[in-house]
Amino acid sequence: MTNICCIGAGYVGGPTMAMIAAKCPDVRVRVVDMDPEKIARWNSDRLPIYEPGLQETVAEAIGRNLVFDTDIEAGIREADIIFVCVGTPTKTYGEGAGHAADLRYVEAAARTIADVSQGPKIVVEKSTVPVRTAEAIRTILSANAGNGTFDILSNPEFLAEGTAIRDLESPDRILIGGDPATPGGAKAIQALVDVYARWVPRERILTTNLWSSELSKLAANAFLAQRISSINAISALCEKTGADVQEVSRAVGSDSRIGSRFLEASVGFGGSCFQKDILNLVYLCEHFGLPDIATYWRQVIEMNHAQRHRFVQRIVRTLFNTVAGKKIGVLGFAFKKNTDDTRESSAIYVCRDMLLEQAQLSVYDPQVRPEQIRGELLEAGIAPDALDRQLICAASPYEAAAQAHALAVVTEWEEFAALDWEAVYRDMYKPACLFDGRNILDRERMRAIGFEIHSVGKA
Repeated sequence: MTNICCIGAGYVGGPTMAMIAAKCPDVRVRVVDMDPEKIARWNSDRLPIYEPGLQETVAEAIGRNLVFDTDIEAGIREADIIFVCVGTPTKTYGEGAGHAADLRYVEAAARTIADVSQGPKIVVEKSTVPVRTAEAIRTILSANAGNGTFDILSNPEFLAEGTAIRDLESPDRILIGGDPATPGGAKAIQALVDVYARWVPRERILTTNLWSSELSKLAANAFLAQRISSINAISALCEKTGADVQEVSRAVGSDSRIGSRFLEASVGFGGSCFQKDILNLVYLCEHFGLPDIATYWRQVIEMNHAQRHRFVQRIVRTLFNTVAGKKIGVLGFAFKKNTDDTRESSAIYVCRDMLLEQAQLSVYDPQVRPEQIRGELLEAGIAPDALDRQLICAASPYEAAAQAHALAVVTEWEEFAALDWEAVYRDMYKPACLFDGRNILDRERMRAIGFEIHSVGKA
């Protein structure tokens, strides 16, 4: 297998293919996308996404065996293996609106593959999809194929934004689902195993049937989000009782049966995967007649919404039950550190609710562009004229804090913990209220400086 094509140059396709190209210099990797601006940025020094280590990984292979272009049909024709890495957003219309995955882009990719393929192809689902989507892809390919023959594999991604390159270079596991009972299916599985085995230890490459692979992605994200919502639920009780959520988390996480990962209380989880995948799981449970199971998973999302709302309530109540006309500095808008991704970021909802409370917001994030911040808040329902009156995108954290009544840390960027907090305090109105939504600040030091500090899960 010497030619790989990836349809979709987004957060999954771009980094994954860059790593394959870097580790397999004799394999030609072509990433195609219909967005010429995105492709142009992949071919420049200003990549379309920010991810530590990505620029160096792309630079290692581009011009050698890694290509980014817009010729989708040529990429498909020349490929032995075709990865489908297109978006699968939550439906906003019709049956399943608000829960089910919108598979229009997956279907369009499958139809294009069927139309232009010549000879045998291995088609790999890389996008996060509902269980049995592979069956739909197989049906489309079989019904529309001219001279092509196809084997379908599922190879879900388990990347964490901010550590994606590290996750690709040394993954916990690579999961490949296929149909080993057929000669073609077994051969296809082995072909993809051979690609990853160039740098991933064979014992970390797991093979399953198609349906187990598809469900494993949804289940993994649901379990991780469940842990975050669980510790966030405990954080609310900590604030009322005087317990410290970090001490509780350390005690619980020391149990070898539980472990310490994803037990950090915060203003809430965000990103493109957790909410979308849990809603997809809810829809599947309802579709297959499991309403009690659907209700259980829906509560993970409801708890996340409640955590964001409690954070805003705490700000409003602390500031004498009104933030109208008051400047609130917001540090961070990306959903987590080391990324410029704002999809489902908790900052969107915190900022939206404070704007609805008529606060004056000054928002700073080291990687998120002002137009991106404004666009997310427009999408969240804030009117353009309200943004013009109430929103400033600051050029520095010090500008965001200057003459502010309160400062909220919403993304855990390391630079925020290292600020000159004495200077920040001097430039704020008194009492200077500090709301640490990520528990990254030294509470005793902040108190010694003079701040009134409020942390998640601490009285």
